[in-house]
Amino acid sequence: MGRIIHFEITAADVDRAAKFYTEAFGWEPRDSPFAGGYKVAATGPGAGVDGAIMTREYQSQATIAWLEVDDIDAAMDAVRRAGGRVAGERNTIPGQGHVVYVEDTEGNLLGLKQPLTP
Repeated sequence: MGRIIHFEITAADVDRAAKFYTEAFGWEPRDSPFAGGYKVAATGPGAGVDGAIMTREYQSQATIAWLEVDDIDAAMDAVRRAGGRVAGERNTIPGQGHVVYVEDTEGNLLGLKQPLTP
């Protein structure tokens, strides 16, 4: 529980940022079918963790790590007990899982994702 599975980089201009990461690092950003201003970015074979480039209209923190959890409700409770807070509504991404932003004690955002069970 708590393994980093995804990251988000926020940008004032998503297309410009996507072009930068493509040219500088060979990433392959593509538009998300679930949200405008959000590009899922494949970082390459063997690179480890894939991510996304998204508009700052969603979140303003420059980079957000996403953690996989077994039980999103229990993880949200653990965040609260540890002095953090839930920083948005819990949502479900069709075919993928339940997601929510949380904030640590220092004000840093993290994403939590509970994958859907087959």
